Amino acid sequence: MDEREQVLAAARRARTAAVDLRQRTRNEKDAALLAMADALDRRTGEIVTANAADVDRARAAGTSDALVDRLTLTAPRVAAIAQALRDVAGLADPVGEVMRGYALPNGLQVRQVRVPLGVVGMIYEARPNVTVDAAGLCLKSGNAALLRGSSSAAASNAALIEVMRDAVESVGLPADAIQMVPGDTHEAVRHLMTARGLVDVLIPRGGADLIRSVVDNSSVPVIETGVGNCHVYVDKDADIDKAVAILLNSKAQRVSVCNAAETVLVHAQIADAFLPRALEALREAGVTVHGDSRFALHATSAGVGFAEVTDDDWAAEYYSLDIAAGIVDSLDDALAHIRRWSSGHTEAIVTDSQSAAQRFIAGVDSAAVMVNASTRFTDGGEFGFGAEIGISTQKLHARGPMGLTELTTSTYIVTGDGHVRG
Repeated sequence: MDEREQVLAAARRARTAAVDLRQRTRNEKDAALLAMADALDRRTGEIVTANAADVDRARAAGTSDALVDRLTLTAPRVAAIAQALRDVAGLADPVGEVMRGYALPNGLQVRQVRVPLGVVGMIYEARPNVTVDAAGLCLKSGNAALLRGSSSAAASNAALIEVMRDAVESVGLPADAIQMVPGDTHEAVRHLMTARGLVDVLIPRGGADLIRSVVDNSSVPVIETGVGNCHVYVDKDADIDKAVAILLNSKAQRVSVCNAAETVLVHAQIADAFLPRALEALREAGVTVHGDSRFALHATSAGVGFAEVTDDDWAAEYYSLDIAAGIVDSLDDALAHIRRWSSGHTEAIVTDSQSAAQRFIAGVDSAAVMVNASTRFTDGGEFGFGAEIGISTQKLHARGPMGLTELTTSTYIVTGDGHVRG
């Protein structure tokens, strides 16, 4: 069987499993999720061993520390991934929810009800926790998952999928509800992207090149997750203590994630008071500032690592301890900058002015807007979803962190009593 047929055969098995899953009760799906979590805990050793092989290969290939961090699984991280599955099991099942219901004048009863999407394909990079999050969310929402991680995490993903398939099968659900896409070439990915009619939706998750490739080349419908060029704007009416804490957390709490801040914009009227403290905090965190000419003097005085900002910096998703920085003369200037350079992921404003906050909310067009809060909160777990399958930066079907509800579509159920249309 050639690689194309292997991929299509896996998709057919997934479609059969999806038909089974859509008929399962919440209790049955939750039992599978709990069995998966227990199995991850029980088999942590073999998962970490498989992951260590991936990490060793990544380091030998000169992979950056940030990407190695995204790849690495430790026993505490595996425990956290297992707990995320238990959290998902505790969430309400969206399948069967009546979105709206009403009676027509002719007596017909109309209900719009949530149903699974069917077969969800995931194409993603580096982070093996995505393998478990995607499988768990798909299963809970009644979908079969076809998973294609990057080659850098091949051993980790294979171990995780084996553990989860065994657990699902042990409680009577089809193991093919969770599958790794066969093959190890780019052609295998292309076959998945063109399996229209077998795969209902594709969700790419990773860097800009991966996402653009899937969007441009897939004949299967795509939910586009986006790169995170996130901004923090410190308004002239900001509380400086809050602003320093929010900027530091947004940038440096974890740099290898899409909701880390990549740009800070500071209102000129607060710059002299804010920047000495902010730059000291960034210096202590090891952050290099890529600043405009107005930032240079402040950066020199603070002793922070500094480089002149370029258009590439304004557009960058660094995944590192770097941040682009500029001083603006007004909220409108900040909004204009964000509209030009933002990837539509998350923007934050720090201000004590309600009017400024409202203008900022109305003026940006992103999946999430934070007011006096870190950009790091744009996350399915932080939003109470239990986990997320990705953060959508598009506007159709889903936008922002995608949890269980975003993995459903709807069916209209119309009930009559011998009604015919005249």
